Formats: sequence, C-alpha cells, structure tokens
Amino acid sequence: MLTAVLAFAGVAAIINITPGLDTLLVLRTSMAHGRDGGLAAALGILTGCLAWGVATAIGLTAVLTASRFAYDALRIGGALYLAWLGGTALWRSRHRVREPAPEREEKTRAESPAPRDRWAAFRAGLATNLLNPKAGLFYMSLLPQFIPEGAPVFSATLLLTAVDLVELALWYWIVTYAASALGERIRRPSFRRRLEQFSGVAFLGFAANLALHDRA
Repeated sequence: MLTAVLAFAGVAAIINITPGLDTLLVLRTSMAHGRDGGLAAALGILTGCLAWGVATAIGLTAVLTASRFAYDALRIGGALYLAWLGGTALWRSRHRVREPAPEREEKTRAESPAPRDRWAAFRAGLATNLLNPKAGLFYMSLLPQFIPEGAPVFSATLLLTAVDLVELALWYWIVTYAASALGERIRRPSFRRRLEQFSGVAFLGFAANLALHDRA
C-alpha cells in the first residue's frame, strides 16, 4: 500500500500543479481579494474534492458513466455557472474598477475581506468543483488504478483522496500567498481591469470546453 500511495502522490502532484480552472480561480481571487479570499476559494475547492473522493469510495461517481442524463445535466449546469463567472468578471472590468482614494487604498491593504466576501469565494470554489463532472471522472478513473489487489476499496480510496487533498492544499497555499503578495504590489486599476478581463475570457473558455465535452 505504501508503494501505491507514493506512486499516486507523484502522479497527482503533476496533475495538481498543471494550470487549470481551479488554480485560475484561486489565483484570481487571491490577487483581487487578498490571502483570505484566496484561501476561502481554495477551501471551497478542497471541500468539493473531498465530496468527489467520498462519492468515489461509495460508488456514486459510477452514476456519471452509467447515466448520460446525469452527466449531461451536471456538465451543462457547470458550463452555465462558468459562463456566469466569466460574464461577471468581464462586466466588472468595464464598470467596477475605479482609482481608489489614498485613504481607501491604505484601508484596503490593512483589512481582510468581509465575511460575506470570503463566503462568496468559498461558494465559488465549491460550485466550480462540484459542477464539473470531469472532476468526478478524474477521481473515479485515477484512484482505482492505485489500489492494490486485495486492499479494502473504501478505506484505500479515502486514503488516496486524503493524499490528493494534502497536495492540493499545499499547492493552493503557495499560489495564494504568491498571488496576494503580487496583488498588494500592483493595485493600479488598469492591472485589476486586465486581470478581470483575462479571468472572464478564461472562464468563458472553460465553459465552452465543458459544454462541448463528450465523456466518450
């Protein structure tokens, strides 16, 4: 089992640090709302990953391959949500980025995001992960390959899920602190505007990819 865990940890690490939707969400939230906002988004993503891991352990993710309707419903819902995130980011880039007054800028540096903003970041991370059927298929297809023959499937799946969560938490911690530090140094409205524009286009791209994705 130790050999299987080490092998899985290496494969999962490569996959986790590959740029993707979840990393983009943590990066954008950290630069726009600071460390607390980024960590809240990361916690939402980790909660979603935990849910997918538990679902895999008890066999629920098999529904995604057995039922075309369940897969397509989740896929379309996820695509619509990502399109909404992308459209919202583009709208903000045109209407909500303004040059802050000096006293407001200083206050922004000193304060953490409001609980409402952290909760919104958590919800965004959770929804982005749970509404992506590819995340469920990832756990269902990858984890069983590393479970040794004769090992208890339920406990082994949860163990591999825990390994993945630890790696993701470490990666998102690095991304969050690096991005928030950069965001504190670059507070020009033009930079914030470009960040929202890039995020909006990227989210729309992910939405189109998910909408057109065929599990086959």
